[in-house]
Amino acid sequence: LRPREYKRGSVMPMIAGKSGKANAADKTSYQKGVLAEAKAIAQLKINGYSILKVRFKTKYGEIDIIAQKGDVVAFIEVKAHKTFNGSIAAVTAKTRRRIENSALFFLSEYPQYNNYTLRFDVMAFQDGSIWARHMDNAWMLGA
Repeated sequence: LRPREYKRGSVMPMIAGKSGKANAADKTSYQKGVLAEAKAIAQLKINGYSILKVRFKTKYGEIDIIAQKGDVVAFIEVKAHKTFNGSIAAVTAKTRRRIENSALFFLSEYPQYNNYTLRFDVMAFQDGSIWARHMDNAWMLGA
């Protein structure tokens, strides 16, 4: 966070975007993502999942949530857009490859999960929604 002058000398913390410059849109997008992840975690817990990792970072990228239920480990991408379809469309082939590579790295670091069933899910939020559409098996590894 970096302070920036805001309305009559007050200071408002801003988040630096891709350009390296802070602006209100970046802050809103960041906060929207954090809120969506928090809601997704709550929904997963209510549905009996254990949260293994949040924002798991690797050299390949980041996985929003890694959760376990029974013999399944789910690698979950959380998206929040104006519409559910917009959220789903935001999970591109590039995004899927990033998550897949990060998932393989996770398994190399935590081999106790190697015998679990692996699943790639998407939790899609529409603006203003409390609950996500949780799409189990949104894609298959390498597909």
